[in-house]
Amino acid sequence: MSSGQMPPWLQEQLMKLQQSQQNLQSIMTQKQHLEMEKAETEKALEELKKIADGDAVFKQAGTVLIKSNKQELLDELEERSELAKTRVTVLQKQEARLKETLKEQETKITEMMKSGSAPPSTAEDNPRK
Repeated sequence: MSSGQMPPWLQEQLMKLQQSQQNLQSIMTQKQHLEMEKAETEKALEELKKIADGDAVFKQAGTVLIKSNKQELLDELEERSELAKTRVTVLQKQEARLKETLKEQETKITEMMKSGSAPPSTAEDNPRK
């Protein structure tokens, strides 16, 4: 590698690694948004539970407020909270899987750089069943 030219196999591995890092970043951002949404929804639920059943409640629909009733809003918010929870769980699984992939990719790159060549293609690289 003295010529400063990176071998194609290394470039390819580094690109895959970058792709995984970007995916991970994206998942973590989505998860952050969901966590915030979940917290806001739970706060709204708390507040809603404090008011009397007969009190006027309003929900936001875009830029307008629409009169609603307590039970309807409770159901809606509970559902939204559950949905956010489920999506966070899914994202956590994807995040864990990606971190594994990243670790494997980094190991592979280190190995390849040590040996100075592309690895022999293993069975898992091209599954021919």
